[in-house]
This record gives sequence, structure tokens and C-alpha cells, in this order.
Amino acid sequence: MIKNKQNHFLIASFALLLFVMIGYTVKFFPESLTTLDSSIQATIRGNLPQAWTQFFKGITVLGNVSAQLLLVVLSVLVLLLLKWKIEALLVLSNGVVAAVLISSLKWLYQRPRPSIDHLVHAGGFSFPSGHSMGSMLIFGSLLIICHQRIISRSLRLVVDTIFITLILLIGLSRIYLGVHYPSDVLAGFILGFSVLHFLYPCYNQKRFEWRFLLKQD
Repeated sequence: MIKNKQNHFLIASFALLLFVMIGYTVKFFPESLTTLDSSIQATIRGNLPQAWTQFFKGITVLGNVSAQLLLVVLSVLVLLLLKWKIEALLVLSNGVVAAVLISSLKWLYQRPRPSIDHLVHAGGFSFPSGHSMGSMLIFGSLLIICHQRIISRSLRLVVDTIFITLILLIGLSRIYLGVHYPSDVLAGFILGFSVLHFLYPCYNQKRFEWRFLLKQD
């Protein structure tokens, strides 16, 4: 268990280092990312076909603040009804962490949004992507819980695939809709991934202890 905990902390630390490197570049050398960001964005957006535009407009709503807040509240209530207390705490904690980090980091970096046509309204600053970080933390928490609780291996694979696909599509939608640079989305994913790995060992240990002490199912 100790070795497993160290592995998670190592992964989390490496991801955090990557985020810091991207953030440093965004803050002090933003022009060095312009060409790469622009080329990736142009490739993803293409000619903005109507079908894809409507699809990504629908997908991106799942990463909105109101949608993420609703998802956290409903998930916590359902988990408490199931008497899965530590799982509820995991979702709630990651929801709070997402809100605090997103608002704090956007204020810190103050990166303007891309100066291209925005297909949806987006206010505030660009870095990191709140949709990407929030979806990674919240849907990532639900993925962890479902992966642990679902007995069927095939069903577990299906659920894992759905959550991972949803997370990636939400991030992709922000690039397609023109409201984030690819580096914003990547940084949001990386930081969310780092937080998940930092918190997971603590959550998993408490889950074992609470189940052993019959504090939850």
C-alpha cells in the first residue's frame, strides 16, 4: 500500500511539474506558444461544419459551472443515500478544489482568450480551462467510484470509456468553439489529473478504514 501511495504521489508530482512549466511559459513567454496553439486550433476547427458546431455546443454545456455544480450536488446526494460516505466526500472535495483552483489560477495568469470567432459566450480569462479541469476532477472522481464499485469487468470497461470520452470531448469542445487555446485545455487536464492522484491514496485509505470499521457500505 505504501509503494502504491508513493507511485500516485510521483505521478501527481510529475503532472504538477508539467503544469508549472506550461504556466510559466504562458505567463512570461506567451508568444512562444502562439504558432503551436494556432495550428492545432485551426486543424480542430476546420471549416466549422454546422453538425460539429451543434454537437460541441451541446457537449460544452456539461462543463459549465452550473452543470458541474448540479452534478456534484446530485452525485453527493445519491452517494449519501447509498451510504457511500467517503465516495460522497471525494466528489464534494474535488468539486470544491476545482472551484478554488480555477478562480485562483485564472486571476494569477490573466491570459486573454483567443482572438478568433467565439461560437459560444465565454467571459473572464483563458488559462487554465475551467471546463477541462472541472470535468477531469468531477467526472474523474465518478470514474474512480464506478470502477471500484462495478463488479462486471465488461461493464466497468464501458463506464470507464464513457467517462474518459466525455472528459476529452469537453476539453476538445472548448478549442473547437474558439474560447480556449489548446494549451489552456491541456493544462487544465494535467492539473486535474495531478490533483486526482494526490487525493486518491488518502481517499482509498479512508475508504478501507471506514468499511473495516463499518462506518459505511
